[in-house]
Amino acid sequence: MSVTILAIESSCDETSCAVMRDETLLSNIIAGQDVHQQYGGVIPELASRAHQQNIVPVVATALKQAGVKRKNISAIAFTEGPGLIGALLVGSSFAKGLSLALNVPLIAVNHMQAHVLAHFIQDPKPEFPFLCLTVSGGHTQIVLVKDFLQMKVIGETHDDAAGEAFDKSAKLLGLPYPGGPMIDKLARAGNAGRFKFPEPKVDGYDFSFSGLKTSILYFLRDEKKKNENFVNENLNDICASIQSRIVSILLNKLEKAANDLNINQVAIAGGVSANSLLRNQFEEYGKKNGWKIFIPKFEYCTDNAAMIAMVGHYKFIKGEFENQSVIPKARLPIATHF
Repeated sequence: MSVTILAIESSCDETSCAVMRDETLLSNIIAGQDVHQQYGGVIPELASRAHQQNIVPVVATALKQAGVKRKNISAIAFTEGPGLIGALLVGSSFAKGLSLALNVPLIAVNHMQAHVLAHFIQDPKPEFPFLCLTVSGGHTQIVLVKDFLQMKVIGETHDDAAGEAFDKSAKLLGLPYPGGPMIDKLARAGNAGRFKFPEPKVDGYDFSFSGLKTSILYFLRDEKKKNENFVNENLNDICASIQSRIVSILLNKLEKAANDLNINQVAIAGGVSANSLLRNQFEEYGKKNGWKIFIPKFEYCTDNAAMIAMVGHYKFIKGEFENQSVIPKARLPIATHF
């Protein structure tokens, strides 16, 4: 019997709905929120209001594009967390209401687990066990994946996430939000070896980016004292140097974990995995270490409901459903089952 999942993602500032039949994606609609650009970051209250405006047309468009009628939906999957609580409430409330109206099961999905399973939306797909470096604006993790729903975080950031390091560095440089893609763009014309920034000393497979951010702050302060036009005159080289250090921090830890655990199936996921240098350097590390590497398509890197549907599919098969008392959670660790 065919399983059709309607999935809703609303953890931050994208409202998304996807429809998946078995393991085949039929639609994946995403509505962004331009309102945050003028504030230099996501404003939670504005994000919640935009989700309320977007969710009905986004769901309707996803169903129409998929050619699926509501009566044919097997279950509703939604992002339980982590994320902005107001934004999560919009998506979870809509999902719960639709589940009641259609009398179909409700499936709660961990957003970070979904980023990992984005690799199973289309070929090529990793084999178990594999390591996944999951990097976004709010999280930086190395995840050991033993099965579709069996994952363990073996390394994570002590403070800022990699995406935050990009965005906060961009803000110091006076670049518009979102700053990460802008640094990536400007870095392509820069010399990554021009300026040296420190690599934090953190035990194990964990990360820290707060010290790097502080060193960038002091570096820019000191250089602007000597030359007030320093940033404008050296912008491409500064961006390239910052980006190079963030990427090396990420991949050096991933390399250590893969070598220690003797795993050669290695993946990256999350919004920051769209970064061009990270993707290119990841390929180089793969060649050097003999890894079989997996990089998601750009549309499955950032927040999207297709990855929520993928987790929903495997949870449906295992019968992992929720009742109407389920509530979203701003903080939600990946559950460890091994």
